[in-house]
Amino acid sequence: MATISAKSILVPKISSSSSNSNVSSNRSSSSCLPSFKPTISLKASYSKSRSFVIKNGLDTVETKGKSSGTKDVTKETKPTILVSEKLGEAGIKVLESFANVDCSYNLTPEELCKKISNVDALIVRSGTKVSRQVFEASKGRLKVVGRAGVGIDNVDLQAATEFGCLVVNAPTANTVAAAEHGIALLSSMARNVAQSDASMKAGKWERNKYVGVSLVGKTLAVMGFGKVGSEVARRAKGLGMHIIAHDPYAPADRARALGVELVSFEKAITTADFISLHMPLTPITSKVFNDETFGKMKKGVRIINVARGGVIDEDALVRALDSGVVAQAALDVFTVEPPPQDSKLVQHANVTVTPHLGASTKEAQEGVAIEIAEAVVGALNGELSATAVNAPMVPAEVLSELAPYVVLAEKLGKLAVQLVAGGSGIKSVKVVYKSARDRDDLDTRLLRAMIIKGIFEPISSNFINLVNADYTAKEKGVRISEERIVVDSSPEFPVDTVQVRIANVESKFASAMSDNGEICIEGKVKGGVPHLTCVGSFSVDVSIEGSLILCKQVDQPGMIGRVGSILGQRNVNVSFMSVGRIGVRKQAIMAIGVDEEPDKDTLKQIGDVPAIEEFVFLDL
Repeated sequence: MATISAKSILVPKISSSSSNSNVSSNRSSSSCLPSFKPTISLKASYSKSRSFVIKNGLDTVETKGKSSGTKDVTKETKPTILVSEKLGEAGIKVLESFANVDCSYNLTPEELCKKISNVDALIVRSGTKVSRQVFEASKGRLKVVGRAGVGIDNVDLQAATEFGCLVVNAPTANTVAAAEHGIALLSSMARNVAQSDASMKAGKWERNKYVGVSLVGKTLAVMGFGKVGSEVARRAKGLGMHIIAHDPYAPADRARALGVELVSFEKAITTADFISLHMPLTPITSKVFNDETFGKMKKGVRIINVARGGVIDEDALVRALDSGVVAQAALDVFTVEPPPQDSKLVQHANVTVTPHLGASTKEAQEGVAIEIAEAVVGALNGELSATAVNAPMVPAEVLSELAPYVVLAEKLGKLAVQLVAGGSGIKSVKVVYKSARDRDDLDTRLLRAMIIKGIFEPISSNFINLVNADYTAKEKGVRISEERIVVDSSPEFPVDTVQVRIANVESKFASAMSDNGEICIEGKVKGGVPHLTCVGSFSVDVSIEGSLILCKQVDQPGMIGRVGSILGQRNVNVSFMSVGRIGVRKQAIMAIGVDEEPDKDTLKQIGDVPAIEEFVFLDL
């Protein structure tokens, strides 16, 4: 029997139906995502006893502060929900049907900390900072934080998880509003609406100065083909525009259904007349539109951004506007909001700006209010929310055993997705576990979630975890299947190897393709450290840490020294090397671990070595 602390749950009292792994021995078991249903059903009732029962493969029971007698917990006082910023009336009504609602706006941080110990849930927009101090001041009572909108930059997720508090957001209700605003900016920019309006109000009549451009027949590149991006594409098609899109995870069939061509990032930015940004802000997309990117665009391109300000290097955009490479820009979002009053970008004559109005319609505000209210009420009822951005903490003893395998799973996901060639579009991922344990002794949901996290989180605004991993894959149109193979190894270890296969895609590194045409990589844990053990049909043995260079080469003397010398001359430290070959003096794969990312010239030098047939750099 395992024991976990009260921090590990979402509500004071939870019971759940038993849920064993759906992975069977020696046969494939698919997570059929189009008919996705949560694998855990949680129901809650409120009790100051903070006692709970969880049945989920493991039997877990703990009771703290048992209440005396046989008190009927259904008669307990309703939970209290604090709403710290304006929320639509429809959302308030949803909350009031379930809980006591305290609408206290414009609270100072001190006032919020003072009130928070008396509430079970907190709903905020972007103006309230939910810091670690807030969670500390709640003294364990705060169970749910609801963000009425998409971004959760104002919530300390690490602290929320540590204090056992679920964080949910409302990512879908403002989709149409944001798309409509993007089209509004596109049209008004093309016809100089804002500038000519200001000119007339200044008493001028400048018809010749504000000649615009037509949209019909122009190419619009939609950068990020998710909910908002696809809605923008749908509307721009109605304006007679030719639509291309870049999104490495957008299903090609969904794009085709809208008459949209999925292309590489390079092709999108070099061929478009208009570029509309709908990508999340992640370490990969931060300032992805910079001097180098603008330099590749058609002269006179026009840019719209209703996504996140940080994806554009604003100083670089000013330079591109001044040079004429970018003819105009229409921006609803900025790196710092509000931007400085003397911002050169905001004041630029060829820039149309709005103060983050993407979701600002009456209908969207009501929709967001209802969506977040329902998510918070559901969470307080113990239901697993598809919009959760963090997860309940894993029982310590389970986490202790799975910890290195969790790291292995995420890194295999990161490696696999970097091997996919741009524009392919991932449709299915298969995970194969080899283990000596019986099927009931291994719940693979956490490992599956971490593989999904590794594949999608680097290019998504979602925080992916056990709660929302399958939902995220479904949203991306990717089918996840699992297979369990029993092997003759020690049952002391939960998993012998984990294999990730991605079918029906092209690879940046052809040698990663297996005989049946799938990208295939395999890893295992050795001495507590994740190792990559197989790439395609080649065996390797390298710890998965830092960054990795894979080279396919002719097996001949001196190759390790030659490549090592190139890296050494460029001050790139090599942490390990491993060579796997199919036969003496035949083809081999050299795996090189490096502590720093080599520059383009260094990688080119490696690629120019005659015996190296192909190579790829992978960032972990």
